[in-house]
Amino acid sequence: MQKILIANRGEIALRVMRSAREMGIKTVAVYSSADRDALHVRYADEAIYIGEPPASQSYLVGEKIIEACRITGAEGIHPGYGFLSENAAFARMVRQAGLILIGPSPEAMEIMGNKLSAKAAALKYNIPMVPGTEEAITDVAEAKLRAIEVGFPILIKAAAGGGGKGMRIVTGEDEFEEQMQLAVSEATSAFGDGSVFIERYVSSPRHIEIQVLGDSHGNILHLFERDCSVQRRHQKVIEEAPSAVLTPEIRERMGKCAVDVARSVNYTGAGTVEFILDEKLDFYFLEMNTRLQVEHPVTEAITGIDLVKEQIKIARGEAISFSQEDLSIRGHAMELRVYAEDPANNFLPDIGTLQTYITPKGPGVRVDDGFEQGMEIPIYYDPMIAKLITYGKDRTEAIERMKRAIDEYHITGITTTLGFGRFVMEHEAFSSGHFDTHFVKKYFDPNTAADTNEQEAIVASVIFEKLLSSAKQTDARHELMSETVNWVKNRKVF
Repeated sequence: MQKILIANRGEIALRVMRSAREMGIKTVAVYSSADRDALHVRYADEAIYIGEPPASQSYLVGEKIIEACRITGAEGIHPGYGFLSENAAFARMVRQAGLILIGPSPEAMEIMGNKLSAKAAALKYNIPMVPGTEEAITDVAEAKLRAIEVGFPILIKAAAGGGGKGMRIVTGEDEFEEQMQLAVSEATSAFGDGSVFIERYVSSPRHIEIQVLGDSHGNILHLFERDCSVQRRHQKVIEEAPSAVLTPEIRERMGKCAVDVARSVNYTGAGTVEFILDEKLDFYFLEMNTRLQVEHPVTEAITGIDLVKEQIKIARGEAISFSQEDLSIRGHAMELRVYAEDPANNFLPDIGTLQTYITPKGPGVRVDDGFEQGMEIPIYYDPMIAKLITYGKDRTEAIERMKRAIDEYHITGITTTLGFGRFVMEHEAFSSGHFDTHFVKKYFDPNTAADTNEQEAIVASVIFEKLLSSAKQTDARHELMSETVNWVKNRKVF
């Protein structure tokens, strides 16, 4: 492949383009009218307009992506994550057009895209499963009987689901029917598929995922784990590698299971096998994501492997050039997803203009972003502004480096998750490693955060006005504005 099209936008589009450029591969960007001046459009060698801002009219229209390849002569497509990245129908469309999808086969996507068929595939290799049903259930009475057999509390989950949609925790028989109907309704609305299944509810789980790579020559290996337990609305906010709680023995067993899951569908490319880990450190298969993950940089940091380059090489038909024995964990890495969200208001998305946008720098700091100062955060897409990644010789250094990087990351004009990230880094439960997926629910108080925001904003405003009134020259005003912004940041305003 001499030229590839990146069927995505923002930071992931830029991240893929940079690796491609290092490999001597030309890149093609696609963009909606909302992204006409986006950084990924400017960075690419060529750019093609594909429609209006709603993703359903642009980034999700496979025919437009294929046509853009035809116009530019791109031979392959990298889908990034989100949008069409796990769409088996699009993968088939790419194949039929004589193009190369930098990702797994449509057959692997289909099997792993449904939680029930994914479980069936994994069971061939005796992968540990959470006790529950192995098939879809639609009859409420039958489902209730099965739930009683499994034992409450139980979890009702959408077979085609993700992101917490179509998921309900049920603590007793009396509420089962209502929660079952709600789960089916939400699953139907979100995925067009009301199939649900039942699992025993693990009350204090860790979310551990294993990065895998597979090639067309039968080689499949893993690149260790990531801990993604700090979440809101069942979606990740902070990830790290390696996990603070896995022993070498558990890591080896989880890695083998992840490789077996990938082998069950002859997986090619980069993928992630997800597990839940209970308080006894027993692990159970959750699902497989058939794409590059948002949090892949922490794996790159501890292994030294560029996952995007590996994806491209595998798509070109090359064999993986290293073995499992060649890989080792070096140091520790943290990632904070910097969202345009208000943590004090239930993490609701925020929109506006990046009036100030200054990224942190220095040893062990990486920022994957797709914005610059003066740009607007569009309402049409995911509210993630950037991924802030820090690396250290150990977990303590990675955490301290993250605190420093957060303090140096200056964003005004919108509310972000930077302050929340610092809250997590400073919390004893996180620093000690004794936390689970309920971290936000257990420790983060939005009311306290809201009160703090208001008080800090008032104090900052008063100080700024007084300083500004005494400043007679423009340079002095700019300096005072910068000092005030720094003061607000250091006071951890969310």
